[in-house]
Amino acid sequence: MTGLYVSIPIACFRKGLAREFLETEDLPPPATCYGFLLSLVGETDRKRHIGCRVTAGLLRATERSVVLRTVWRVKKTPLGSPGNTRPDYQQLLTGVELVMWLDASEDVAGDDINLEKRVRVALETPEKITRFGGLSLGESTHLVDEVKVFAPDASAKGRTFLLAERGRMTLPVWVDHVGSKGTRYVTGDLVDGLLTEPPSERMPQIRPPE
Repeated sequence: MTGLYVSIPIACFRKGLAREFLETEDLPPPATCYGFLLSLVGETDRKRHIGCRVTAGLLRATERSVVLRTVWRVKKTPLGSPGNTRPDYQQLLTGVELVMWLDASEDVAGDDINLEKRVRVALETPEKITRFGGLSLGESTHLVDEVKVFAPDASAKGRTFLLAERGRMTLPVWVDHVGSKGTRYVTGDLVDGLLTEPPSERMPQIRPPE
């Protein structure tokens, strides 16, 4: 298992059912974490590493603010089309610091080229990877400030999203970017405690609906 320290100056992890008021989750959902890791290693096929487990934990509380911004009404309509925009309020998080946990033991890509190994290559020898665009977490404009291997600290405490059958949070592990029919969710809780490796069986698994 690999832990990554990730910091983002400004972020919004939009709730899937948010409409007129764009609320944010406290931390990035598993599907968002997975997309971030694929971007980090330069992978464009999001089915390349299904089966791996990923979750996030907050290192500290973040500040919330609300802004008024322009958003697109319909995803299928070309951007910039007349009448395809509207003003909406959006929640933002500032000063986000988190630990992203990745367990690739069930990665369909296999042990030789699993996502965990590719992430370590990207961080240790970035000249060996090919990628494009800025590295963001959440929206494309919310660029990441720092990514590095997380060094466990016996005194570091935080809140980690872990699976729970009757959890109070519902987060996506696979997102249908066109509609919502193909989006898959898991339930869990934000668990307070030391930021050590979480139990693998309580980490959400990235898998599209069957």
